[in-house]
Amino acid sequence: MVQVEVMIQFEGKIYLTNVIADNSTPDEEIQRMAYEQVQKQWKKLK
Repeated sequence: MVQVEVMIQFEGKIYLTNVIADNSTPDEEIQRMAYEQVQKQWKKLK
């Protein structure tokens, strides 16, 4: 497992989030996981 820092653009702003994934996880999957993580965080705040 590795921890990856990912910058995600969401609702006009850029967020930095961490994703923990297997070493073999494709970059596209890590990006998707990061985007979903930011989305979930914003839904909790609204």
